[in-house]
Amino acid sequence: MPKIAMYPGTFDPVTNGHIDLIERACQIFDKLYVAVAISANKSPLFELDERVRLIQHSTAKIPKVEVVGFDSLSIDFAVELDAQVLVRGLRAVSDFEYEFQLASANRRLAPEVETVFLTPLETNSFLSSSLVKEIASHGGDVSSFVPEEVGQALKDKFV
Repeated sequence: MPKIAMYPGTFDPVTNGHIDLIERACQIFDKLYVAVAISANKSPLFELDERVRLIQHSTAKIPKVEVVGFDSLSIDFAVELDAQVLVRGLRAVSDFEYEFQLASANRRLAPEVETVFLTPLETNSFLSSSLVKEIASHGGDVSSFVPEEVGQALKDKFV
């Protein structure tokens, strides 16, 4: 039976850390849905369709990836996609408490879906979408933090 996983997030914007986790998850699973949350409560910089397009472009050469947008509980969407696994990233110990709570709640809501935590390469462990947006908003160079098209999209937003 193929193992289908889902990597949910807002990806506003997608970073090299996200891409690293996507590539490594594809080494483990037969199919990976990168599920882009609408997240209106976070006031994202990019609209959902822009984030989906940027991730599609950034992952175009990675086999097994399908990028989809959603507006529901991530665990419900995972069940809808027949995903057996949720992939979550942990950058630092500070992420663990929240992610542990989320995994526990998701297990209660859909015990058939397991959560797997992946850590980014050390070179990406400090990266967050918030940090990238902050640097870009002040005209800083984010080219080593994000895929090329994402860097250009950030420049276009802040010019």
